[in-house]
Amino acid sequence: MVRSIVPVILCGGSGTRLWPLSRESFPKQFLSIGLEDKKSLLQKTHSRISNLKNLKPPILVCNEEHRFIVAEQMRQININKFRILLEPIGRNTAPAITLAALKAEEDEENPILLILSSDHEIKNEEKFLNVIKEGIKYAEKGELVTFGVIPTSPETGYGYIKASNPFNKNTISGLRIEKYLEKPNLNNAMNFIKDKRFTWNSGMFMFSSKTILKELQNFYPEIFLQCQQSLNKSTIDLDFTRLDKGSFEKCPNISIDIAVMEKTKKGIVLPLDAGWSDVGSWKSVWETSKKDLNGNYIEGKVISEKNENCYLRSEKRLLVGIGIRDLIVIETRDAVLVAERDKSQEVKSIVEKLKNKNIKEGQNHSKRYRPWGHYISVVEDHRWQVKLIFVKPGEKLSLQMHHHRAEHWIIVSGTAKVELDNKVDILSENESIYIPLGSKHRLSNPGKIPLTLVEVQSGSYVGEDDILRFEDKYGRQK
Repeated sequence: MVRSIVPVILCGGSGTRLWPLSRESFPKQFLSIGLEDKKSLLQKTHSRISNLKNLKPPILVCNEEHRFIVAEQMRQININKFRILLEPIGRNTAPAITLAALKAEEDEENPILLILSSDHEIKNEEKFLNVIKEGIKYAEKGELVTFGVIPTSPETGYGYIKASNPFNKNTISGLRIEKYLEKPNLNNAMNFIKDKRFTWNSGMFMFSSKTILKELQNFYPEIFLQCQQSLNKSTIDLDFTRLDKGSFEKCPNISIDIAVMEKTKKGIVLPLDAGWSDVGSWKSVWETSKKDLNGNYIEGKVISEKNENCYLRSEKRLLVGIGIRDLIVIETRDAVLVAERDKSQEVKSIVEKLKNKNIKEGQNHSKRYRPWGHYISVVEDHRWQVKLIFVKPGEKLSLQMHHHRAEHWIIVSGTAKVELDNKVDILSENESIYIPLGSKHRLSNPGKIPLTLVEVQSGSYVGEDDILRFEDKYGRQK
């Protein structure tokens, strides 16, 4: 009998190479890339495996800031049963996979784990599923399976896997792993692509929980021990498992490739030829996007005249391009990127410079997601700020107060319930209320339609950390 398959979706990463659309506050795995399907990369990751037999609810590993985004995006695709492990700090894939394996073992004995990154694109889902089904056979025999992407170009941005024998593109057959290689220089990459033993390292795996845990105990017992303690001392918060920070931060910061796959004798690589991309740059996004006859991808409020081989995307304002070629142009509410397509990998270093200079656009969007909805920072100065706030039906913000700012709320649409110092008001469209500095207050949406309001903040400090919570249905402390 085929064992249960537990998807483990790794949702970490800051996605800085797709700035300004992807930022630390909302990285690329939560974005919709392309016009054909409005699902995010995370949602596609689960959707493409949804027809596998014996599939169990997924285990998702993410950080504190993104926990509500992950939960909400799963519910949007009607996945209501899931487990989310919250990493207190980033510790690479070996600890994340160890935690997921230990968590999976709590529910049943020795399931098969399918380890997936949340930010990959795969064009041919049928081929992908065929390779996954073949991988199940090897995993049931106690092998550690990884999926090697058949190279289409001499890429220097990927690691490579060398198999014991050349792969056959026309058959799906597992090959024993001979060696892992780090990202090569161009000369080596050109040699690798000629040798049919080499594939790109996709970072996807399949193995039984007992097999991977045993190998971790053999090669890196410290990871196993600290993850076990972190899980044993964890706490449950709504849909989330909060791992113990003291134990988890003692874990080595190391990938599963280095911790286990480079050392084990059980490693198998299955060649994958399914239109895979790690969506690692705007160039790769352009390459995998559906383009017009002139090679342009166009999305949003864009006018394009006599342009060639460009990626033009507008999120809010009108974008006009005339007579340009081989460019990436991305417009968002608060930043614009213009780059040569072949130099889009350099975006990552620009984001690092923005971060070092404490320029907030490098990390945070003007649109910020919350469990109750989201808000958009429209305009701000050091003593005031204007926001658009959107509250989902039936949701409410925390009961809170501010030490340094007052607020004025103007209802644009929907119905607002406002609790202010033990008094309750119901406000409708075009009505407003003033929230004095230091007052205890809460906003909620008792209606059946979304609530939209304008919030004007003023005071000596308008930072997001000027908040003291008294009650919160989402368990937030700050």
